[in-house]
Amino acid sequence: MLPMFKADLHIHTCLSPCADLSMGPRAIVEQAVRSRLDMIGVCDHNSSENAGAVIEAARGRKLRVLPGMEVTSKEEVHVLGLFNELEPALEWQAFIYQHLPGENDPEVFGWQPVVNAEHEVLAFNARLLAGATELSVEQIVDGIRHLDGLAIAAHVDREAFGLLGQLGFVPEGLRVDALEVSAHATPEQVKRRYPGCAGMGFVRSSDAHALEEIGKGATFFALREPATAEIRKALCGQEGRRAVIGEADADVARGAGCEMR
Repeated sequence: MLPMFKADLHIHTCLSPCADLSMGPRAIVEQAVRSRLDMIGVCDHNSSENAGAVIEAARGRKLRVLPGMEVTSKEEVHVLGLFNELEPALEWQAFIYQHLPGENDPEVFGWQPVVNAEHEVLAFNARLLAGATELSVEQIVDGIRHLDGLAIAAHVDREAFGLLGQLGFVPEGLRVDALEVSAHATPEQVKRRYPGCAGMGFVRSSDAHALEEIGKGATFFALREPATAEIRKALCGQEGRRAVIGEADADVARGAGCEMR
């Protein structure tokens, strides 16, 4: 019987210029635990500089933190990259920084604090994290996969910055592991509107920019362990792994032999 993990794979920290400054590492971890999450993904805009601090804040807690990033393509499509360890996330960050033009104006876009686990400010990121990279969607997805990360098209049910809203379709051959929907849509609704999405994996996340939003969107994964390789299997329905959206579907999965962690 595989254990089931409740996951919110799209959470911002105070580093993202559009996020609340209260989104410090320890506060995020405490809220995730209160929301009965087993796994979270830290996905700031075009940076992973606060991911390590959230991992440190979760040390000793029953919460798996996946370091990641929400990258903006030159087409203004948001793509999540999630990694099993911090090292490839920082390698990906170095590559993204090479292709991220512009300088932040905090009076216009907001402050971008890099913090430690205790939410002490170490520096302010001067890059234009709210901007778009010079990379195409295909280059971003291929780069994430090259580092063995999960590539997920973010909030596809939204017109702004969603793959389907921006392009109107999933490009042929695009190797995304899943499409993300918010709490305001279901995979079935997306498939009806965009038939080309049939057969693709889906996740639901909160895209939390404030503490009270954490866990408002979640996916239940039946996995051997909370790891990106296991999530990829679940999204493909391989070896008994499963990904289900919604409490009712999770109840069905538990009845089929999955055990809540």
